[in-house]
Parts: sequence; structure tokens; C-alpha cells
Amino acid sequence: MSDQGPKPTTHFGFKEVPTGDKVSAVAGVFHSVAAKYDVMNDLMSMGIHRIWKRQTIEMSGVRAGDSVLDLAGGTGDLTMRFSDLVGPKGQVILADINESMIKVGRDRLIDKGFVGNVSYVQANAEELPFPDNTFDCITIAFGLRNVTDKDKALVSMRRVLKPGGRLLVLEFSKTDNPLLTKVYDTYSFNILPKIGKLITNDEDSYRYLAESIRMHPDQATLKGMMETAGLVNCRFHNMTGGIVALHYGVKP
Repeated sequence: MSDQGPKPTTHFGFKEVPTGDKVSAVAGVFHSVAAKYDVMNDLMSMGIHRIWKRQTIEMSGVRAGDSVLDLAGGTGDLTMRFSDLVGPKGQVILADINESMIKVGRDRLIDKGFVGNVSYVQANAEELPFPDNTFDCITIAFGLRNVTDKDKALVSMRRVLKPGGRLLVLEFSKTDNPLLTKVYDTYSFNILPKIGKLITNDEDSYRYLAESIRMHPDQATLKGMMETAGLVNCRFHNMTGGIVALHYGVKP
């Protein structure tokens, strides 16, 4: 019998898991929390996530007639705003790897009357099922940290952008203020899982979310990853003391 050696691993929160198992592990988290996702977002961020997303919209430069991919779009906060901006001649695709999140997002958008220029695709960010040069803008909000191979995903996003198209990555990041970091850690690891248990009866998923934030690359590292993927004019804007950062890059 030949020895093929140890299987490659990746992090799932603070745990190491076989690389091939991470997608299903992350899927389990979001299947569990999908129904209460919006309520938890408001509670976790005290509503500030709406301001972070508003700034993402403003930096996107999306206008009438554009084609937009809202990747890891979940329950559709950004999709709704983009739908208004692109108008009847534009298109917005809400894509998510998780079937439960897409279902919640689709039901929510249809209930609010967003039909006609919005469509839904279940897709893995690492292998986007779209032709080259399709989108004027791609956003991924609070989703990149859950992707197994982030470098591969960034290359995939670049491929499907049109030349001159913009990628915006909104993600939890690193604060360089020691006091804020201490408060943030205390909240993330002691309070957030308890809120998750109270609202969704799922403490473990919110402990994973806190751990996944800590394992995500810092601002400078992610900027470098975007540049390596072939994007130019890369920069980032810290919000709420660096708890969240909005990264921006353009396909040349």
C-alpha cells in the first residue's frame, strides 16, 4: 500500500480541518443561522453594518445599466440597493454558495418587489460560473473570510470583471488600537456566542464566526493578495477603528 502522506488542511475558525471539508463545514454554519441572519446582523453590529454597506455602495460607482455581482450576497442588503441603481436596463446577480442563504434572500427580495433585474445563482467564489469580462462591479461583503482558497477566489473574481470593473471586499479586519482590540475580543468571544445561542439556539456557529474573523488576513495582507490576483489601484478604507475594512481594486 502506498503512503500518500497527510491530507492538506486549512483553518475552520481556530481548528484545522481537511481542505476538502471546509466548504461543508461553513455550509453547516450558514444553514443553521440563515433564518435569523438579518436579526443577528443588527444585534451583532448594533445596526452599524448598514453604514458599512452604505459606504460600499457609494464607493462602487455603480450606475444605470451596469451589471453587478453581489457575491456571498446572503439576504440581499446590497442587491436591493444595486437593483435600484442599475435600473431596468441593468442586471444584479445575487450569488451565494449556501442554498439556505439564497432562499432567504430570494424570498426577502421578492416580498419587497425586487423582480425583473435581479437573478440568483448558487456559486463557489473560487470557480465563478460566468464568462470572462461579465461584470462592471463585484462586491463580497463579509464572505471572503469563509472562502477556503482566497487567492483562487480573487483570481476568479478578476476574471469575470470587465476591464475597468471594480471589486469591493467588505470584511472584518484588524484594529491597531490595543484598548479597542481588547474590548472587541471580549465581545466577540464572550458575548457574541451567547447572543447567538439566545436568538438562533446556536452558540457554536457564532463562536466560529468570531474565530474566522481573527484568522482573516489583515488589511495590508489582503491588499497584497488583491494585487497578486492582478488588480490595480488597490486600497483600503478602515471603518469603526479598523474593526471593518473596505478594500477596493480595479481590473486593468
